[in-house]
Amino acid sequence: MSNLRFFTNSPLALNASVQLSESAAAHATRALRLNVGDNAVVFNGDGFDYDCELNSIKKNEVIVKITNARKVNNESPLNITLLQAVSSGDRMDFTIQKAVELGVICIQPITSQRSVVKLSAERAEKRTEHWQNVAISACEQSGRAFIPKVFPPMSLENWLSRNPIANATRILLNPTGAKRLAEIQKPATDIQLLIGAEGGFSQGEIDLASAHGFQSMVLGPRILRTETAALTAISVMQSAWGDF
Repeated sequence: MSNLRFFTNSPLALNASVQLSESAAAHATRALRLNVGDNAVVFNGDGFDYDCELNSIKKNEVIVKITNARKVNNESPLNITLLQAVSSGDRMDFTIQKAVELGVICIQPITSQRSVVKLSAERAEKRTEHWQNVAISACEQSGRAFIPKVFPPMSLENWLSRNPIANATRILLNPTGAKRLAEIQKPATDIQLLIGAEGGFSQGEIDLASAHGFQSMVLGPRILRTETAALTAISVMQSAWGDF
């Protein structure tokens, strides 16, 4: 059923007719070979899945009619914000995709001193749009009906200055961290998880994060790649405190 689930920016309501996006229409007709009368699911991030029937298929155009609305209750009880230092190649896409599947509520890309990727303002805007689409695709696959927001990249210093210490539990994944997960009290509110890029964070960045309430956590005796670190940390949190 996950392959028959499509995102749309359109408002959705019972008996409404909705045109799928060009990419969704192409996937529905060319990849999945759906025909008029076939059933599928559409969602727009409002927390509901909308059953629909394909009413019209033309070149690059598919019209569906909404037949039912169902509230989706599969969001994690943990409100995890992933602060992920921008990584290179497909690593960032992979991290965002899997973090969404694992239940994070939003993702803040961080430009760090040791990030291999350096983004101009124009490239940052394009990458943010691309990363948001990666998150949407992950929701299509995983059945989530809320879309985690991917924010434009910013430096750690700027993010910290705009987000003063509140009630959130702040965790920095650090190979030389003093704590393991079992030593951290179960968060009562939000979790802000900070992960470095390929080269990790500089000592100055670690000190800055610590001064703003981040506690260092270590995941075992082995040093993990940036994409492995983020997904492992989220997974163990979901296992210990969440819905795994």
